[in-house]
Amino acid sequence: MYDNAIEKIVAIYNRSGLSISKFAAIINKDRRTLTAWIDKLVTKEPSHEVKVSISKFFRYPQTIWEKECNGVDFEDMLEHVPKDEIRIIDQGYEGGLRYILDKEAQDRFVIHPQFPGPAYRDKVVPTPYKRVISAEVVELKKLRYDQISNYAFESTEWYSIESLLRFAFSRIGNFYTKSEKIQILELMHDTFYDNYNKSLYFFDSHSTKIYGMDTAYFSINVKQNFMFFKMPIDSLIVEIQNKKLIYRMHRYFTSASQAPAHISRTDAAKILRIIKGAIVSDKTLIECYYDIEKQTPYGALFLNNISPFEPRADLL
Repeated sequence: MYDNAIEKIVAIYNRSGLSISKFAAIINKDRRTLTAWIDKLVTKEPSHEVKVSISKFFRYPQTIWEKECNGVDFEDMLEHVPKDEIRIIDQGYEGGLRYILDKEAQDRFVIHPQFPGPAYRDKVVPTPYKRVISAEVVELKKLRYDQISNYAFESTEWYSIESLLRFAFSRIGNFYTKSEKIQILELMHDTFYDNYNKSLYFFDSHSTKIYGMDTAYFSINVKQNFMFFKMPIDSLIVEIQNKKLIYRMHRYFTSASQAPAHISRTDAAKILRIIKGAIVSDKTLIECYYDIEKQTPYGALFLNNISPFEPRADLL
């Protein structure tokens, strides 16, 4: 039993509780392909990409696909992460917003996939994407911003330096106008500057490669022993209550010996001011880098995130 990948995929699908459409989206296949596997109409070995997608989504080790992993061994491998430690929240966009508001009601510790975070983006650009949003979503977004911007609310946020530079200078996949960029930088500066309840960090994802942090919103609550991340499909949220994993994730971003190279929370607001000044003055990315190099000790971290370029003697 479970001697081939198709049987294993069907077993994982049956355990998941997901609809055929949702599971097919996870593996980037259409419904017919998954249905054919379930009905045993095809025997062709699924691609490596399909196996990787399943392992990543359900947090299973790649060894489940080995031929030696079958029968009871395969079932034991699936049970390695107890089902009650993982919960999939599939309540649509509005339900996902309500879930996040509830889970982050007291405080929050978030690693963002891109800059700025959705609360700041939505405050300045109410409808950045080409879709119709309901009045309830508008209200939920307002509640989220009001909650986060409250001076007494404790919030720790991590962003990659690369995502900050993409926001400020990239012309690809960037819908922000110059005015909107300035407003967002001012908004975040005023939120974090001289507020001991809030901490803002920018980490270098290139000096120590951190895989996956540029694809999902991670929220960690080590006090209440849960974390969740947003999937990039159908507003799915995956909640995890594995204490060891939560502690390990939290420690990675809070331990001085383990945390990735980053800009100190006391200097983050200054970085925002420098980048805002560069945008106001229509400076290029390279010109902004030289400003950071001159005014802060973080030039090397920013240089790690910029393609090689010829030194500018006029800016040294």
